[in-house]
Parts: sequence; C-alpha cells; structure tokens
Amino acid sequence: MSGQGAAFGALLRELRLAASQTIEGLAEASGVSVRGIGDLERGRRAAPQRRTVAALADGLGLDESLRERLLAAARAGRAPGYSPVGVRAFPRGIDDFVGREPQVARLTELAGRRDAAQPVVVAVSGPPGAGKTTLALHAARALADRFPDGQLVVDLCGTDDEPPAAPELVLRVLKALQVADRDLAQAGPDGHPALYRQVMADRRCLLVLDDARDEAQVRPLLPAAGAAMVVVTSRRMLTGLDSVHRLPLGELSPAEAAAFLTALVGAERAAADPDALADVAARCGHLPLALRVAGNWLATRTGWTVRRLADRLAAEDRRLDALAAGDVRVAAAFDLSYRQLTPSAARLFRRLALLPGPDTGAAGAARLTGQALFDAEDTLEELVEAGLLGAYGERYRLHDLLRLYARSRLAAEESASDAVRARAALDDWLLDTTVVAGRWFEPDHGAPPADWDGAVDLSSADRARVWLQAESANWLAALRAAAAEGAHPTVVEVAEALHWFSDQWIFWGHWPEVFGTAARSARELGDPVLEATHLNYHAWALLTCEGRPHDSLDRSAEALEAARRAGDVRQEAWAHIYRGLAFRRLGDHGPAAGHMHGAVTLFEAAGDLHGGLQARHGRALILMDSGRPEEALVVYEETLAFLERVQDRLAPHIAEFGRAGMHSGMGACHALRRRWADSVAHHRAAMAIWRGTGNTAMESRQLVHLGEALLAAGRRAEAREAFVRCLSLGPDADPQRVTAARDALARLDTP
Repeated sequence: MSGQGAAFGALLRELRLAASQTIEGLAEASGVSVRGIGDLERGRRAAPQRRTVAALADGLGLDESLRERLLAAARAGRAPGYSPVGVRAFPRGIDDFVGREPQVARLTELAGRRDAAQPVVVAVSGPPGAGKTTLALHAARALADRFPDGQLVVDLCGTDDEPPAAPELVLRVLKALQVADRDLAQAGPDGHPALYRQVMADRRCLLVLDDARDEAQVRPLLPAAGAAMVVVTSRRMLTGLDSVHRLPLGELSPAEAAAFLTALVGAERAAADPDALADVAARCGHLPLALRVAGNWLATRTGWTVRRLADRLAAEDRRLDALAAGDVRVAAAFDLSYRQLTPSAARLFRRLALLPGPDTGAAGAARLTGQALFDAEDTLEELVEAGLLGAYGERYRLHDLLRLYARSRLAAEESASDAVRARAALDDWLLDTTVVAGRWFEPDHGAPPADWDGAVDLSSADRARVWLQAESANWLAALRAAAAEGAHPTVVEVAEALHWFSDQWIFWGHWPEVFGTAARSARELGDPVLEATHLNYHAWALLTCEGRPHDSLDRSAEALEAARRAGDVRQEAWAHIYRGLAFRRLGDHGPAAGHMHGAVTLFEAAGDLHGGLQARHGRALILMDSGRPEEALVVYEETLAFLERVQDRLAPHIAEFGRAGMHSGMGACHALRRRWADSVAHHRAAMAIWRGTGNTAMESRQLVHLGEALLAAGRRAEAREAFVRCLSLGPDADPQRVTAARDALARLDTP
C-alpha cells in the first residue's frame, strides 16, 4: 500500500470522527460496506474509485471543499498500474443493446434488494448466440452505481476444453478485489475459499460470472452472506444450483430484432425496405448473434441492399455458411455446445432435424433413435439443460438455426440410409397413432384396444384431441409422404379415422388437403364406396372450413355419382346433405330443401341414426333460412325428441354436437321472431355444450350469436362479455366470428 493510499485512509477516518459517526453508521449512510470502510481507513485497500468516494462524502455530509479534498486524496492514492475494483471491460457491441426490457427490469429489481438475507444470485441461461453475456454486461454497467465496492466480470471459459478450475477462479477474484498479497499468503490455498467468503460478505459488489460450464465450477464462487449480487451466464440451465433467480433468454421479438438490425445498418437503409429487414431478421431466427453477424455484413458492404442479403439467407442449405462475418461464425457458436454432448444426446440432436414439424413429444423423439421412452426423455432433458433445445410443457423445439445446424451434423455424421430409416420409423408411428387417436371420435370405435401400446396416453377423447392437435404438423407431413409413396390404403385409413374429429377442430386449415388427398387415393384403389366417402368428406371441408360452396357442389356431385355407381345408400345420403348445405349457403333454398329431404329418406332406409340426425338438422336450418322460423322450430323440437329416443345408440360426442346445434338453431329462430329471452336461453345452452366439449370453433360462433341476442335484448354488459370471450379463444376460433365480435365491441365503445 502506498503512503498516499494510507493518507486517504487517515483523512477518511479524520472526517468520520469529526462527523461523530461510527464505521457502522457511515456504512449505513453511504451504502459502502463496513469491511470496505475499515480496510480503507487501515490502509489495507487501495484508494477507491470516484463513485465510492462520492458515496462516502454524501454519507459524511461533506461540503464542497472537504468533498474535493477527499477526492484529491483518492486520486493521489492510486499508484501507477493500479487496477481499481470497479474497472469494467465492456466489449464492443454493448452500446447497440436493444430489447430485453423484462429481463433488465428483473435484474434491476433484484439489485435493489438491500435487505436480502443473503447475496442475490441470478442465472441467465439460453441457447448459443442468445446474447446472455451482452445482457449481463449491459445490466452490470447500468447497475454499477448500486455496487460501490466494485463490479467484476470473470470469464469462466466454460466452453473451452479445459476451463479454469474453481481454486484458480477464486484466487483471480480475490486479487481483482485488491486483497493484499500478505493476506493471500497467510490464508494459503486451502484458506482462500474462506477468505473469499469473508471478503464478499463485507463488500457490496456486482460479480458477473460469464460462460459457466457447470454447477461445480460456479458453486465455490457464490458468496454465502453479504450484499453482493452475482450474475451467472451459461448455455446450461445450471439446474443443480439452489437459491437462484433464473432468467431464461431466448430469441428477440420480431420488433426487437428489426430494431437491432436498424442500429447496425442505419435507419435510412433499414427504412428503404422494411420487408427485407423483417425477412433478414426472420432468417436469422431473431437470434442476437445471427442478427449481429448479418448486420455487420451489411454494415461493411455498403453497396448491398438489405433485400440482397435476405435473398442470400433464403437458401436453408447455405444459411449457416452465409451467417459468418470475419472470424465470427454462428455455426462455430453451436459447435462449442454440440461437442460437449454425450453420444446419445448428440445422436438425438442430429435426428431432431428429421422432424417435419416445429416440435415433438418424447414419444416421437424415441421413435427417431429407437430409445425406450424414459431414456428418450432423459436425453431430451440433457439437450434442454445444454441450451440446445427448448422445452414448452411436454413439447420440445429446436430453434430454426439450430435445426439447420443439426441437419448439417446429420449429413456429416450419419448415412443417408440411416436417416431415411429413422424418418420412416417416425412416420409409421405418427400415422398409426393418428388412426388410434382419431377413432376416439368415430361412432364404431372409441377407446384404443386394450393391447395397444403406442407410448402416448390416449385414455380419453380429450387426450386424443390434445395429441392430434399437438402433433398435427408432424402427422400431416407423414400423410403427405405416404401419399407420395403410393401408400393409398394408409392414406384412406388415416383420413377415415379423422372424419368425425374434424368437426372438433374445424379451422385447423388443412382438412381440404387431408380429405382431397384421401379422395385421390381412394380413386387409385378403384373402390367407388371409398371414393364416394372421401369425396363427401372433401365436399364438407371445402364448404365448412373454407366457405367454397361452388367447389363443394362439384365435389358432392362426384360423390353422388360414385355412391350410385357403388349402390351405397349411406354415401348417397351424405352427398345429398352436402349438396343441400352448399345450396343453402348460396341462398338457393328450393334445391337445398329437396336434397335434405332426400337425405332424411335415405338415412332412414339405411338405418343410419348419426346421418339421420344431421339431415333433420339440415331441414330445420333450411326452413329457418327460407323465412319460416315457426316451421323450423317444429322440426327442431321433433329432432330433439328423436335425439332423446335414440341417444343411447349414438356416439356421445355426436349426440352432444347435435344437441348443441338444435339449441343454436332454436335460438336463431326465436331471434327472428324477436323473442329475445328465449333466444338468449337457447344460445346459452348451446354455448355451454360447445365449451364443455372443447370445440373452440363452434363456441366462437355461438358466442357471437349470444352476444347479438343479448344486445337486442338491451343487455349490453352481458353482450360485451360474450364478445370479449370470443376474442380470447385463440387461433382455433372461427376467424369470421372473431372479426364480427371485434366489430361489435367497437360499436359498443362508440358513443
């Protein structure tokens, strides 16, 4: 310690005694720790940085002349080569930090916990390139004034082959905190951990431990007491650490990604083609590292347009190679994590690139590798822990760029034939499970056979629905592959199993494709009954899901011809139903009524109760649309009575579907007669059924009908509740009804 540094300590003690303050009192008034003030006064610590001196001066209540005298003593006490505790080496690029408002707010909140019983430890985790280090350094700079005893950034080199061990890191921090060499020598290597805990307990420091390899490397560096804050960044989740505030970090939002790119390439260039800027951001997966590389590429190539780079990144097989600027490569960041995986985790990571959809469950992952289910779950969790896989409930998802990286590793490390076999095993399982799940909704099937073992829980219709929806992108791709390979019996079987389920998820968006593909496969098989069946399903999808009555009429005409050719009365009846509904949509009520009457007759002849229920309902709808609501009400009442008589012979969910349709239609009939109380009662009854069955599309329709009836009845508050509920239902709602609900709310808000 220099004599000048000792002079600062003597002056500080003199000023403290003159102010009649104890060390403890000054610590409380200034925010500088008791240990820190004691070390300064005894000359055991170098003169502090300016912000610490200012805090001490404020705590002492010094006037300007004494404050300047204390600052001058501090400046004089800094010997040449001295590295004060508060030195912070922030890398270039931190000044263009954008977004992460919730994470910064959380760190700021935690930094303000002065009354914490123990140090605050925050673990920032996320995939390679998510900007963990940048966030930590940004926060460290923003929060520096709250930690007057210093701010340290320690690179743990966790992705190196041989990262520094904990004893080396402890010694490095102690030296950075200006612990005297004699104290280090006196404690000896075995005593350094205890000395570290003591020093950290006495100082209000901010410690950033960057790029941690695992819990064992970090644990010895976490203080047990005091007012320090430690921010640990790691690609791993560090699940084994206790008493830690966790801050997971993913990609930026589209708006944040665009702002980040704009900061790098300039506002004028970004504004010239905002669509291209959005495309670049999307093709970077909104990942900060990729965005920085892309932005730097453009910044150094002023002759390039943003669109030119967007087009360069459009080719998936070259995207990772294109995301390189100088010695910075996105793929290299992924390499560091990949090479630390166990062989089984690396294999699963590679094969996840074979997934056609955005995510999977554990059972699907198991099919890719041939692992047992529980082994696959453990391997997936290893990938999650390593920051290479996102977990969302029971689903697992690769980031877009990590998927491309996994694909490159698959091509480099496994044969094409192995990849084909793995994908085929997945597709076979997907289609088999789709059939079993879909049959929950088929009148003649229901629960899976007792001996079925498909590795997923399909013990109820609700569970089957959840699986079908969650895996839809995957099983749809498998269905497409089956059709392309000419596996027509499989295509037809899958579509048949999904027939009644499609009513539960009307606005998924792909039913016309599913049933159109199946109709073509049925034609290839040369079976007119199958052809008529799937042409009818296609006619339904075109009409109900896409609102294309003319195209639906063409398809139902083909179905009618095929059914008559096959002599199949049931499919002939269904063709009449779909023709009747299409004519109804076109406002041509004469043909509509004729076809629906024909359907009722044919279903009765065939003894088809499910079809008969649908046809009776169709007759009532057409009467109502024809301006004959009283006659329609009579048919509705008769149909409800019919349903009650035969419901023990109907599939329960089909009976409920029919009952809800009856109440909805009766509510509409009463509305036409301006009997609002009756209308509201029936619409509420229908809505309760739709909600109970989980049919979001039909619930959204019913909520709009209910809201309109409530409005007409003068019950504005209840109407508002119905419209707001409709808007809250999410993407499975009827988009037309969502628009209607939004318009109705706008009218309600207009004075």
